[in-house]
Amino acid sequence: MEIINWTSILESLLFAAGDEGLSLKQIVEVMDVDELKAQEIIEELKQEYESKNRGIMLVQLADTYQLATKKENANYLKKLVESPQTSTLSQAALETLAIIAYRQPITRVEIEEIRGVKTERPINTLMAKALIKEVGRAEGTGRAYLYGTTKEFLDYFGLKSLEELPTLSENEEEEFIQEEADLFFEKFQETINS
Repeated sequence: MEIINWTSILESLLFAAGDEGLSLKQIVEVMDVDELKAQEIIEELKQEYESKNRGIMLVQLADTYQLATKKENANYLKKLVESPQTSTLSQAALETLAIIAYRQPITRVEIEEIRGVKTERPINTLMAKALIKEVGRAEGTGRAYLYGTTKEFLDYFGLKSLEELPTLSENEEEEFIQEEADLFFEKFQETINS
């Protein structure tokens, strides 16, 4: 009989959930355990992190559980974010940034609909680099965050205003990522590399 490593499963789930975290109800449903068992697993994982003096801890924020870095490591994390080696953006981050630049204000779900893949990590990267920020909340159920570009975005790409962004063709919906984002960033890669 296979032994189930519940804390390992919970750790994987929390890692995959990222900043959104998981509610106790979600943990119960996904792990197919009762609430008491879920709370035991949460507590066990929390104690594992504390007893091994790890750089990550399990925190409860509002009604969700999530993994977070320890505050005493903040200076090192800040250095990483500000490090010149991490100043280049991945293709996913560039695509996400192009969508936000042209469609702002826009929610993460709308970005994911355009890209066809999850965008949590690129959004976190762009926020850490101060190229985008939360600019409000969408109307309706859930009141999702709306994202927009920052002054640092304009500075990064040498723009005075968003009006200086290259114009998009009429057929931007289906081919937005493959063609228009590439055109946008080809122009600015020249600026960055010069």
